[in-house]
Amino acid sequence: MSARGDIERLVEAMARLPGLGPRSARRAVLHLVKKRDTALRPLAALMDEVGRSVRECLNCGNIASEDICEICASDKRANGQVCVVEDVADLWAMERANVFGGRYHVLGGTLSPLDDVGPDDLRIPRLRDRVAAEGVEEVILALNATVDGQTTAHYVARELDRAGVRVTGLAQGVPVGGELDYLDDGTLRAALASRHSY
Repeated sequence: MSARGDIERLVEAMARLPGLGPRSARRAVLHLVKKRDTALRPLAALMDEVGRSVRECLNCGNIASEDICEICASDKRANGQVCVVEDVADLWAMERANVFGGRYHVLGGTLSPLDDVGPDDLRIPRLRDRVAAEGVEEVILALNATVDGQTTAHYVARELDRAGVRVTGLAQGVPVGGELDYLDDGTLRAALASRHSY
């Protein structure tokens, strides 16, 4: 196959990545090819290394270099709270904000009948096991405020009802610094429903 054919295959592969379309992928690939010694080869070596060494934590589903991630292995994080998130990016967002000191549980998606994703396709059974085994006192559902996210949150809450654990969810509504005039109707509705006393 020609060099152009190889490059086009690389462009097609990169265009399948989230956030990259065909044009962005083409620009990135052409830049990498132009800078092959300083960009392409180091990136390829690093991708190969990550592909061989990184795995999912057997306990929570986080990305780790060991079978159990640093968060699950830390005794300091065993405070009786588990924060349930949809995917690893959400876990990383919580860690970046430095607002949660407990452990996490990554579901690996949300329930979605249209995409044929049911409870057994997610880590919901593993969550039930963890609640029982780890003495969890509170499960915080930090799922996205989408229809699938909220459906999943309700399902998980119902599943954990028999476990006798407190199940809470993130408050929803007006973001810090947000102006009412710029908010959509759903956000305003959630903010009014989640109101609190002063």
